Amino acid sequence: MPPITILSTEVLSDDWARLTKYQFERTHRDGSRQVHIHQAYDRGNGVAILPYDPARGTVLLVRQFRLPVYLNPGDVHQDGMLIEVCAGLLDKEDPEAGIRREAEEELGYRFGPIEKVFDAYMSPGSVTERVILFSASYSAADRISSGGGSAHEGEDIEILEIPLDEALAWVKSGTIADAKTIILLLHVKLEGLLT
Repeated sequence: MPPITILSTEVLSDDWARLTKYQFERTHRDGSRQVHIHQAYDRGNGVAILPYDPARGTVLLVRQFRLPVYLNPGDVHQDGMLIEVCAGLLDKEDPEAGIRREAEEELGYRFGPIEKVFDAYMSPGSVTERVILFSASYSAADRISSGGGSAHEGEDIEILEIPLDEALAWVKSGTIADAKTIILLLHVKLEGLLT
């Protein structure tokens, strides 16, 4: 018998993403079986990139409004503004093509070679999304526009170019609180990509 048997599904919401209630039977390590009810939020997979300038020791980040952050009572980011790496959802495209599209829209940069760093689940207890994380070196010559996001999607994105050490200090102080951003900043630091 398979370790998981889906017994029933019920779509609770299907707007920007799909929220489905699942009833399933699961085989535990001791061989016993138990019925569980969970909800899973499916909005597809995403991509994120941290550009770093080896010559100047800087990274490119974005600041934008995030409604869930605004709605979380007591959060230090009460205005809903979050500092993050450039990221977005995949539109049924190759992850590298997707992050290149996002970088051009949000940052206004077109990168040369990019490196896939990790695949990671950000909130696997309730969200199916897997985020493919990238890094890329950049220079001022890679800038092709002012960026800022897609106006037809309502994006109003501020681009931040800061030294890596300042970004890491912001992680420690809680100014940067986004998991994918923290992962990529630590990757750049630990790999010695900026000195």
